[in-house]
Amino acid sequence: MSEHDNHDTYERLITLLDSASVEYELIDHEPEGSTEAVCALRGHPESEAAKCIVLRVKLDRRTTRNVLAVVPGDRRVDLDAVKALYSARYAGFSDAATAERLARSVPGTVLPFSFDADLDVVADPDVVAQPRLYFNAARLDRSLVVSGADYARLAGPRVERIAGPGPAG
Repeated sequence: MSEHDNHDTYERLITLLDSASVEYELIDHEPEGSTEAVCALRGHPESEAAKCIVLRVKLDRRTTRNVLAVVPGDRRVDLDAVKALYSARYAGFSDAATAERLARSVPGTVLPFSFDADLDVVADPDVVAQPRLYFNAARLDRSLVVSGADYARLAGPRVERIAGPGPAG
């Protein structure tokens, strides 16, 4: 994945926000992909961050779905909840190459949006309930803030309880 691909994903996000007349804020900061560290740089609690993780969900021997799980930054993805949601045999983390291809960005910069038909978005209700939702904007050095309600309207995620207790591990 090249810097150019990340730039295209960033431009696509900004175009989407502008075309929908969504209020948003951009925050420039030191390059950082770790949720804990970037929240400190941006100066907000981790619970207000959207942590985005690409999962591989096997429905049966032949069928696999790719799922972008979006949970609060101070929580972890509950793989059992995702598995139950899809009535799947298995749910686990996607390999890095697949995650980058589907998310169209590198780890640490994955957006809570999908620009790929093969990537379902499932967001925890605690994400869409945030008055201010922070996430890296497909770049390590820039973040974006939108309301959870605007995020839900634009991204159209399936909203389900998929966050387990914190912290990520």
